[in-house]
Amino acid sequence: MILIVLKAQIRPEKRTEWLAGIDRYTQQVRSEPGNISFDYYQNAGDENEFVLVEVFADSAAGDAHVATQHAQEFFPFMATVVAEKPRINYQNLDGDAWSEMAEVTPVD
Repeated sequence: MILIVLKAQIRPEKRTEWLAGIDRYTQQVRSEPGNISFDYYQNAGDENEFVLVEVFADSAAGDAHVATQHAQEFFPFMATVVAEKPRINYQNLDGDAWSEMAEVTPVD
């Protein structure tokens, strides 16, 4: 399993353009056969900072993702809206990346 967390600072004047682009890209990535999940979040304290969380089945799915037409179009688009080079955390994990949180159990 591949887990990618990307942090991007968006230029304030490009925010509307970014939101339209990331919405479209999210739907495209989610339709890929090897994609497990793709979500993005706005920082609660900075409306122009976004975090993307991507999970792919394996490195082959991650490689296939980067080769898609929508990814090849999105990367140059992203370069036009970011204020600085995005930060990335890429993890190649064995098995399932998710486990139950030990500290919290739902109560009735």
